[in-house]
Amino acid sequence: MMSIYRDAEKLTVNLVDWLQNAFREANLSKAVLGISGGIDSAVLAVLLCRALGKNNVTGVIMPCHSMQVDEDYAMLLVNKFDFNVAKVDLTSTFDTLKSEVMNACGGKVSDLAVANIKPRLRMTTLFAIAQSQGALVCGGSNKDEIYFGYFTKFGDSGVDLMPISDLLKGEVFRLARYLEVPQEIIDRPPTASLWDGQTDEAEMGVTYDELDRFIATGEGSDFVKQKAEAAFKRSAHKRAFAKMAKLDF
Repeated sequence: MMSIYRDAEKLTVNLVDWLQNAFREANLSKAVLGISGGIDSAVLAVLLCRALGKNNVTGVIMPCHSMQVDEDYAMLLVNKFDFNVAKVDLTSTFDTLKSEVMNACGGKVSDLAVANIKPRLRMTTLFAIAQSQGALVCGGSNKDEIYFGYFTKFGDSGVDLMPISDLLKGEVFRLARYLEVPQEIIDRPPTASLWDGQTDEAEMGVTYDELDRFIATGEGSDFVKQKAEAAFKRSAHKRAFAKMAKLDF
């Protein structure tokens, strides 16, 4: 059976070239990204180092009631590839904002709405740092996440560039191995770390392998097709710019 995945070396060459062109067009040479200890941000960080040079890349660790392993794995990446790192602890900021929102809503705020405060605080942090440095904010959303709507509107999707948005998750893994991302990060179950024990696949209800194949070929079980198509339709607003009024007079 023919692989649905593209060659890692060719992907790397093309993505580095794409990044260099994107920064040249913006007349900027520095990048800021959040590093979570996960595979997507790891691959993105290494690609940025290749495209711009490690001294022009800043990875930001942003704990927010996070597991220590998130920071440990992020530092494995930083220590191996020797790019700039900053840490902004958002825990107390999150606690204050959560309390104020709960008070404003009479305590009636869904768990998901509360969890989504975290990526939106991280977006704000990244743009503040990037604006101070004259840098572009780069996001690590992959093709599966964008198709399925598995991202937070105005959170992890709130970036200047999405360099790996055309990569299936399996291609992200291939690139991670090719770029020699630390094995601990590659072996880690994909997670947004919104709460303890959370994993991407458990929350989506399909595996990345199933989603990769459906996106690439349209093939899959009836369950996978229905799940993916429903998620795509439900999340259309996340992939669109805000609706703007157009008056006829």
